[in-house]
Amino acid sequence: MGTRPWLAAVFLLPALVLLGALVVYPIGYSVYRSFFDASGNGFVGLDNYQEMFSDDATKTAIKNNIIWLILAPTVSTALGLIFAVLTERVRWATAFKLVVFMPMAISMLAAGIIFRLVYEQDPDKGVANAMWVSVHDSFSESPPFPGAHPRPTAGLTEASGGSFTTRDTVRAGTPASLPLVAAKRGDISGAQDAKAAKAEPGKVTGTVWFDFTRGGGGEQGAIDKGEKAMAGLKIEAVKDGKVVARTTSAADGTYTLPAKAEGAQLRLPAWNFAQPYNGVDWLGPSIVTPAIIGAYVWIWAGFAMVLIAAGLAGVPRELMEAARMDGATEWQVFRRITVPMLAPVLSVVVVTLMINVMKIFDLVYIIAPGPSQDDANVLALQLFQSSFGTDVNQGLGSAIAVLLLLLVLPIMFINIRRIRRESRR
Repeated sequence: MGTRPWLAAVFLLPALVLLGALVVYPIGYSVYRSFFDASGNGFVGLDNYQEMFSDDATKTAIKNNIIWLILAPTVSTALGLIFAVLTERVRWATAFKLVVFMPMAISMLAAGIIFRLVYEQDPDKGVANAMWVSVHDSFSESPPFPGAHPRPTAGLTEASGGSFTTRDTVRAGTPASLPLVAAKRGDISGAQDAKAAKAEPGKVTGTVWFDFTRGGGGEQGAIDKGEKAMAGLKIEAVKDGKVVARTTSAADGTYTLPAKAEGAQLRLPAWNFAQPYNGVDWLGPSIVTPAIIGAYVWIWAGFAMVLIAAGLAGVPRELMEAARMDGATEWQVFRRITVPMLAPVLSVVVVTLMINVMKIFDLVYIIAPGPSQDDANVLALQLFQSSFGTDVNQGLGSAIAVLLLLLVLPIMFINIRRIRRESRR
């Protein structure tokens, strides 16, 4: 039966019309528009391209796109490979794969909103900092009274680092009171009532307390009824700039220093009043891009895992068993057999993710806060801002679109060549 090219053309015509209207024409018009100014009336030649490469925002976007291109596909594929290999050895592999793949069902918009909350700076709101602060506080002691300080008339002077030192030296047998104010209610709630320290021969004693009486009244510098002790404060005795003794206030606010503290000045280190560790500024200018890449990996690692697991199912088990019988370790089996056999699948995953990463826009737009958005900028976002932002210049936006197309084309050609090479086998 003879071929009928016209019949094939009839069936292909609707697809070709859609392809031309939705792909070919926009590409052609973008190239054409990139040679005109913001109004679209004045021909400017290559000026838009020159402006694009001299603009700091576009330079930042190109740099970030390179970071995305290297990190996101690599980490996603590596995690997908690890998950696919490890889940072969557990009974609940299906449930695990379902959980890992589940983020793929979430839109980029929803994922961006989720991770904007995850990266919230306040540990009481942001999950990332809540975990980070919990780990940090497990190995590091937290300041007892952030923001507290002595009254101006309490006889203590503030150093540049935030510590407070008594103006006068202390004597053994004479209690030295250290009244403080401005402690947070939560830090003193449940504290014991302050207790006046007793004089002890040969020792320096005293009391640290919250010198404030609820409802007003009371005498400044004196321990009034109901005033709370400030336990856990570190106190140092300093002579000639050197610390000769240290102690910590007890639950009732009292403290005791040995005889060698006599004639020294008492210092309350700045640590006592420092703000508690508040975690990492995930969305700050320095690490906002890696933080957003983390959100991308959370979504796409499941995609990589599913494809790699499908490829892993086709790897001949006889090769692995033969290698094990010959004395190969699990790491050698993985490196010398599993990975080489999965090379075609891994290349598919990497190339697919690279193409996807070049178009990344929504995660950056949603997660990065206003002050950090310029630092997290990528080409697709810069295209949007140039074409539809406050300073609209669709000529420049079209030039960025052409650049983005040129960057994607090599990856597409690599993918096409790979597909053709596999189809010949």
